[in-house]
Amino acid sequence: MLYQYKIVRPIQVLDGEGEIIFIQEDVKEKCVVCVHLQASLQKRFSADNLVTFFCLSLFIRTFAKHNPNTITMKFIGIIPARYASTRFPAKPLALLGGKHVIQRVYEQVAGVLDEAYVATDDERIEAAVKAFGGKVVMTSVDHKSGTDRCYEAYCKVGSGYDVVVNIQGDEPFIQRSQLEAVKACFDDASTQIATLVKPFTPADGFDALENVNSPKVVVNKEMKALYFSRSIIPYQRNRDKKEWLAGHTYYKHIGLYAYRAPVLKEITSLPQSSLELAESLEQLRWLENGYSIKVGISEVETIGIDTPQDLARAEEFLRNQQEAL
Repeated sequence: MLYQYKIVRPIQVLDGEGEIIFIQEDVKEKCVVCVHLQASLQKRFSADNLVTFFCLSLFIRTFAKHNPNTITMKFIGIIPARYASTRFPAKPLALLGGKHVIQRVYEQVAGVLDEAYVATDDERIEAAVKAFGGKVVMTSVDHKSGTDRCYEAYCKVGSGYDVVVNIQGDEPFIQRSQLEAVKACFDDASTQIATLVKPFTPADGFDALENVNSPKVVVNKEMKALYFSRSIIPYQRNRDKKEWLAGHTYYKHIGLYAYRAPVLKEITSLPQSSLELAESLEQLRWLENGYSIKVGISEVETIGIDTPQDLARAEEFLRNQQEAL
């Protein structure tokens, strides 16, 4: 667990368990101020040596353990939104039910997380977000992934958040329950990265399972991802393919990610991996480098918008939703 403090004069040490501690030293008042970002805690201690710092670390851990109700993690949502797109140029500014797609995504996220920003590389998107009252940050045009754009946006917005949630800018129907599910993954202190899956059902049919544009996920007993693939995994060797969905629970990956802030910094510096290049799935880079990905389950079906045809389906989906109200 990372204990992070606002730095006046930075002192970085490792305690006996290898945890990094940052201490704010108030020279004027000859004390240190300890603020645990995952707990409602601020303490001032006189301190003049490293032994005291180790004691502070132990104190904070003990406090958090015996006061679980005070532990509150801060989540910031970043919505990467590019103007350029091969299949659907200007997609974030397409109209869906009278609102820009990016506005519908933002409105679904705002209020569920502690803060939300759109991260874009285009002034037209920036202007559109500001026009509906949203928060936006400009980022480089050179990013190769939404993860890289998220990290730049996070750095520009500032620290103070424990977890960065990466929400795709083409998911206007993302639900509160999905965001809460990915947040809940961080109740496990060992979670580094989290994502969501939705179980396939027999009603989905084998064609849906076989679709290479719907990556599949296999998990261990702790609901941590073992592998992601565009192929069907696992392969049921001794069963007819028509029976596969009835004989095993397959998981479809939902492209929503969340990262502890220090982990996000680390993974953005990793080079592309062989598995990532083979499957064209960025998350395999993280697994291949030893990071764990906690998996939450969602039963919600959403419609992502990758093409103009998807937008037409989304319009129909939205009308049906509004008529049902």
